Amino acid sequence: MTDYRCINIDQACELIDQGAHVVDIRDEGSFGELHINQAFNLNNQNMPDYLAQADFDAPLIVCCYHGISSQSAAAYLVHQGFEQVYSLDGGFEAWRAQCPDRCAR
Repeated sequence: MTDYRCINIDQACELIDQGAHVVDIRDEGSFGELHINQAFNLNNQNMPDYLAQADFDAPLIVCCYHGISSQSAAAYLVHQGFEQVYSLDGGFEAWRAQCPDRCAR
């Protein structure tokens, strides 16, 4: 993949079940309140550490509030060398509505 793809909630669930990683770019407070199970809160401050230990071959799903900001972050991560990057359509708000049982605090 040379660019990211936008995917819906069902596609994201399937990828996660197959081992995809999830990064959530929402602010730390919102992430701390509720997030996708096993997601990592990625921000400008922890980006270098994340990139230093990341598996660039594993599928990576990027999540934001509504699926807009995640597209820019996904494009950035593609340029950092990730092979399979996806932006979650509808963001966490759509995820929370459709998959409340797959959320964590």
